[in-house]
Amino acid sequence: MNDIKIKGAKVLVLGISFKENCPDIRKTKVVDLITELKQYGTNHTINDHWVSPEAVENEYKLDITNILPTIKFDTVVLAVSHKEFLIMDLHVLKVDKTVVYDVKEILENANGKLKIQKLFPYKNNFKLI
Repeated sequence: MNDIKIKGAKVLVLGISFKENCPDIRKTKVVDLITELKQYGTNHTINDHWVSPEAVENEYKLDITNILPTIKFDTVVLAVSHKEFLIMDLHVLKVDKTVVYDVKEILENANGKLKIQKLFPYKNNFKLI
């Protein structure tokens, strides 16, 4: 789409909690998304100021930050629609060809939607549409 190489791409995942504006991480599907990103060899950063980094580390063995990074990303994935993310200026996180995917389908200017499609009973496969 924008000639971004997937392997080694810097990906920012916004949100990991179970639902918006909530610190609950139990049964979050965002972990499945992150697992898929890892399989493609991306360098991902997870940002969610609603959740405890220690809780995420203990439950899922993932590192997250509560502070929005100051670096630019090749891809930004809005995974949870926290109110702060909805009013955020995403341009401060983007390089010239950054692709923005919107899991929740709430952003007007996203490059694409990211849908979870069940292909196998126990595995989520993510497809870009």
